[in-house]
Amino acid sequence: MSACVPTRTNAHSTRTKRVQQPHSPPPPPHRRFRVAGADVSASIAVFLIALPLSLGIALATGAPLQAGLVAAAVGGIVAGWIGGSPLQVSGPAAGLTVVTADLIQRYGWRTTCAITVLAGLAQLGLGCLRVARTALAVSPAIVHGMLAGIGVTIAVAQLHVVLGGNPQSSVLDNLRSLPPQLADLHPAAVVVSALTLALLLLWPRIPGRAGRLLNKVPAALVAVTGATTMAALAGLTVPKVDLPSWSSHALAGLPEGPVLGLVAAVLTTTLVCSVQSLLGAVAVDKMIATRPGLLGSRSARVGRSDLDRELLGQGAANIVSGALGGLPVAGVAVRSSANVRAGAVSRNSTMLHGVLVVVAALLMVPILDLIPLASLAALVMAVGIQMVSLHHIRTVTRHREVLVYAVTTLGVVVFGVLEGVALGIAVAVAVALHRLARTRITHTEKEGVHHVQVRGQLTFLAVPRLSRILHLVPQGTHVVVELDGSFMDHAAYESLQHWQKTHTAHGGSVDLTGRRSAFGGRLLEPAAAEGAADGQEVGAALADCRCRPWTPWRNHQCEQPRSAPLSLLEGADGSAGGSADGGSGTGSGGECGTSEPTPSAREPVGWYSEPMHDVPVHDEPGHGFAGLAEADGSAAEAAADGARSGGDGPADADGTLEGGGIPGSGACARTGRTDDGHGDAGAHRSAGPAKAVGPGSGTEPRASEPSARRLVRGISAFQRNTAPLVRGELARLAREGQQPSQLFLACADSRLVTSMITSSGPGDLFVVRNVGNLVPPPGEESGDDSVAAAIEYAVDVLNVRSITVCGHSGCGAMQALLTCEPGAARTPLRRWLRHGLPSLERMADHSRPVARLAGRAAADTAEQLCLTNVVQQLEHLRAHPSVTRALQAGALELHGLYFHVGEAQTYLLTGAGPDGGEVFDHVGVTDVSA
Repeated sequence: MSACVPTRTNAHSTRTKRVQQPHSPPPPPHRRFRVAGADVSASIAVFLIALPLSLGIALATGAPLQAGLVAAAVGGIVAGWIGGSPLQVSGPAAGLTVVTADLIQRYGWRTTCAITVLAGLAQLGLGCLRVARTALAVSPAIVHGMLAGIGVTIAVAQLHVVLGGNPQSSVLDNLRSLPPQLADLHPAAVVVSALTLALLLLWPRIPGRAGRLLNKVPAALVAVTGATTMAALAGLTVPKVDLPSWSSHALAGLPEGPVLGLVAAVLTTTLVCSVQSLLGAVAVDKMIATRPGLLGSRSARVGRSDLDRELLGQGAANIVSGALGGLPVAGVAVRSSANVRAGAVSRNSTMLHGVLVVVAALLMVPILDLIPLASLAALVMAVGIQMVSLHHIRTVTRHREVLVYAVTTLGVVVFGVLEGVALGIAVAVAVALHRLARTRITHTEKEGVHHVQVRGQLTFLAVPRLSRILHLVPQGTHVVVELDGSFMDHAAYESLQHWQKTHTAHGGSVDLTGRRSAFGGRLLEPAAAEGAADGQEVGAALADCRCRPWTPWRNHQCEQPRSAPLSLLEGADGSAGGSADGGSGTGSGGECGTSEPTPSAREPVGWYSEPMHDVPVHDEPGHGFAGLAEADGSAAEAAADGARSGGDGPADADGTLEGGGIPGSGACARTGRTDDGHGDAGAHRSAGPAKAVGPGSGTEPRASEPSARRLVRGISAFQRNTAPLVRGELARLAREGQQPSQLFLACADSRLVTSMITSSGPGDLFVVRNVGNLVPPPGEESGDDSVAAAIEYAVDVLNVRSITVCGHSGCGAMQALLTCEPGAARTPLRRWLRHGLPSLERMADHSRPVARLAGRAAADTAEQLCLTNVVQQLEHLRAHPSVTRALQAGALELHGLYFHVGEAQTYLLTGAGPDGGEVFDHVGVTDVSA
């Protein structure tokens, strides 16, 4: 069998029924209606939580107890059916307790039901106007403060019921009447409440395997059931649930009361219901993101929440609930999180839970009548206490929003929900204006360099202070202006620009540093455009660069005006037709990942209207900051090999690429589109008529200076923006030496950024990169000791605790193994790729189960080989003596990773599947254990 020709291609193609691009997510399965078993079990779990909570919330509001059951049933069936968040469970919410109780005391129960109907109509109108996203603009400090105030109000009110008394109408009245209530305790009610609270607190904390099994039963159900059983067996005389006949259940009536009061009541109910439901939907989306199954094969059923549709569903549920004499309905966080954790996969679980509530309300009345009211009050009091979240308090304190949180909470407790929210909004606006207007400007001198620091937003209000401090700087000196803000208005921009031009004209120099988003790099343009010195030309290139470090990852592209001279464009980019960074350059497989040019006022550096086809290959500097080595005279041959094989090129001891024509350098020979769907830079350069180069053509051949200038620009950006942030950590590492915990062996593909996908920084990873993430087996016949030396040094000297082999989709080395021809020339690339032949043979072996991704088979033969290669290289790794010793001593772990470039998704090798084949499982957003 030839090592270069796979023999398992046909067998694999029978398993893969869909044809798709390697970097595209798999298509969803065919959609059909069915009730999954997971939905049934989840609905039962949610029902067991909803039943006691619904009764407890109805008790806390002073409404008929049936109203809680009506709201739970309607919320499950109507909101679950129409709503835009399939896994969110709606019903009577603790956040509405204070509002509803106040409405019942003011207007009576039937008018409260009418207000609920009107609030539902208002929600329908807001949903039709598609303003749901606007509600999320409310500061989280206000929302959390509102919920905390409601929680305090609930807890103080229900404390009276726990002690055997009756709550008053307001928090202040409840606090004033608390001492007399403590003097007149009802022992039976206190015992029932104490047992309920003890079970609520201790049940989730049962350790061991028994605890994991018992925790499948909701703590709320266990607490109420235990207290009810104890009260019945002990014969305690306590008030109990008394559900009257449904025939006497009161329905909604015509609203009665002052018009302004009713309007305020409708607005308050609409506000609380809508905000709580929309925030709950967003929270459910975050929980779903931690469940890979819902984002993968089940994405056709459980997608991202449609907030406008969710608002329509909540409005419809409130109309039905109010008309049937139920409490207001909103999304409930406790039930929604239980629904997701129980494994629900569709909206069927929410609807089934509503059906179960209907069945319980009709058939379980004798059982429900045994529940002590003190137990329900203790349950609701615990929910109220939990609404005052310490996590939220720490978060708002960290973001300096504690004043807004405190004012909102106190406002809700003292004045009411609507008044408290209004106070919170007023304080939030005042705080924002204070932060916008407050700017701190300081001036210091260190070793002859003047430093001017501007902290805060730079607006016209700060221009007088800025101008005064800048004019204190002596003429002819070097000045560093640090802008630590994200906004600068036109007045501040012109003032700073005018001072910069004046200071430069008098022989001084100015460096502007800080967050480039505050000024977009434009402040250097006037000064740089006037000078002709080399340093000023570099300054112009720096000024026109739009690349921003320490921002969410993007293809690193620098932009220049179309009207800029060609020499300046070359100086800023370093290569005509090249990309600006390795991140947007080529990957394995010889693709150039830069996107197609678009007609706009500004274009990425290096794109020209006429292709630079006749530029000699050996004159092109390499792509990217990671591969700035110049190509030698053999680059054309290497480029041709790279185009045929799709390989990355061999690596030296440091893992850097050899050969200018291998992908990752400047010579990109392939044409067409890449696997990612981006245009190919090589195609752009080679298509169309050739452009004359040389004297008389208007374009001079490029020398090595543009590459050096580009290197200087990158280094200068690091020194200006990144070095101040990492200098302290690097100084510590320089003193203490490197102590990495992991050896990370990855492919040299420019799209695979190890620090990005692992969220690591200096000193965290000991990285070895080569073409194809290959680990040559130990022995003299391998002919390559660089990887083995790195493994020995990492394990025996650095004492790393884990080694990870990371492959990726669209790997050019694997494509080269699949397409190479027997008897081809033994180039350095082909000699290196012989270490991947065992992976090819392993994939072709029918007796071995194949490696696969969780939830789907490999997209094609190339992806199958990429997965198999990770498994095979781990076997090579285990054969190295230092690794073998460390594994036997239990001091080392081995891991396999697969990074899908198109999905930006990492998969972790978790073990063998049911068929014995290795499975790479999806790593979720909050999967900390991975």
